[in-house]
Amino acid sequence: MKKKLLFIYNANAGKGRIKSKLSDVVECFCQADYEVTIYATQACREATELVLEKGEQYDVVACSGGDGTINEVVTGIMQLSQKPLCGYIPMGTVNDFASSLKIPKKPLSAAQVIATGNVYACDIGSFQDRYFNYIAGFGAFTEVAYETPQDMKNSFGRAAYFLDALRRITDIRGYHMRVDYDGTIVEGEYIFGMVCNSKSVGGFPLEGKKYHMALDDGLFEIVLIRKPNTPMELERTVNALLVREVNNPYIDAVRAKDIYMTCDEEVQWTLDGENGGAHKEVHICCNERAIQIFSPKKNHKRSMKK
Repeated sequence: MKKKLLFIYNANAGKGRIKSKLSDVVECFCQADYEVTIYATQACREATELVLEKGEQYDVVACSGGDGTINEVVTGIMQLSQKPLCGYIPMGTVNDFASSLKIPKKPLSAAQVIATGNVYACDIGSFQDRYFNYIAGFGAFTEVAYETPQDMKNSFGRAAYFLDALRRITDIRGYHMRVDYDGTIVEGEYIFGMVCNSKSVGGFPLEGKKYHMALDDGLFEIVLIRKPNTPMELERTVNALLVREVNNPYIDAVRAKDIYMTCDEEVQWTLDGENGGAHKEVHICCNERAIQIFSPKKNHKRSMKK
């Protein structure tokens, strides 16, 4: 009996490049002995609803689109009792999640990764009653990712985020927040914070020669930037982040599995570049090796939890 694959694609992502490659991608799946069902999304959250409705009927749920599309698909898979394997053909502007998993940017090459059958068990984050693949963030510039117009992203690529961020420089403010993680507490006024499971954010690397991240170890990285007192201190802090110098007095950086964040006021969050809503209190948890996604990467040599 043939294996069944549901292929969901966002026709608007990446200037609609998937349209011209659709036939080749589907043929690649068919050659791998899959019976393929194709669905083009028409609205926000539609991919999640489709996975919830039909996901358990398939061996594989694959998608093509940006970080928002894969977030919707994973959100659906995480809520299923019988989780299908996940496939991803990245077509977005930056594609941080795909880059961390070494998934090729060329559509046919990414489809061939799915066809080869190698899967990677990946950590997935839960945020209140939602999920994220690689980042939950608040504060300075985090709203840029989901407020930057799609046509601007298509025209300028990664630069679109910076062009849209320039007008927000004067709006940087701090939030007084208490952070409880794995039995430890930090508190301060922060202009930016992120809980991430990625080797890059916004296309910029988070790893360095002396600092390596794992996407399957059951831990997230927390990076919190305290409010500097002068523009020069802000510049030094940003430079420290770029070179992974986390022993900066304005940066709190730790790893944790279970995180509670409490603020005196509602704070706007972003999840994988999409609007995560405004919250005073959030609970973030790392779900270790929660999904299996097709990837050239190999898991660490330790027994996988069932």
